[in-house]
Amino acid sequence: MSQSLERTGLEAEVVCADSESWPDERQFDAVLLDAPCSATGTFRRHPDVLWGTKPGDIAKLSAVQSRMLDAAARRVKPGGRMVYCVCSLEREEGEDQITAFLKRQPDFALATIAVGEGGTPEASITPDGMVRILPHHMAGGLDGFFAAKLVRSA
Repeated sequence: MSQSLERTGLEAEVVCADSESWPDERQFDAVLLDAPCSATGTFRRHPDVLWGTKPGDIAKLSAVQSRMLDAAARRVKPGGRMVYCVCSLEREEGEDQITAFLKRQPDFALATIAVGEGGTPEASITPDGMVRILPHHMAGGLDGFFAAKLVRSA
């Protein structure tokens, strides 16, 4: 991330820590949670992902993602936003994860991601405003991906 920020001329504080035990109690205007996942969206470039992923892996990763979402939510200031993303094609790691999060965290709401925002193709916007990128959504293909933007009430 630091290299990408430098390349694009942007600045941000980058923290690499265990989200559940990080002792810093600060809250932020924006939090990006690029959660560990099954990486099934990368199988176009990494077909071995499909051979290495076992059925139980998705449930284990979903549990980790759920805990990370709750920990990240505590870091978002009232009125702030959080983006959750994974390079997975599995609903359990994407849409279902956000649905469950919103039930657990009533002070958060889903914010619609607009076509073109972050380069999002129109075909990738779900009816409820999340992003579900599939490899055929752009000419030449791309990795599968999921993202949701969440806003904490003020």
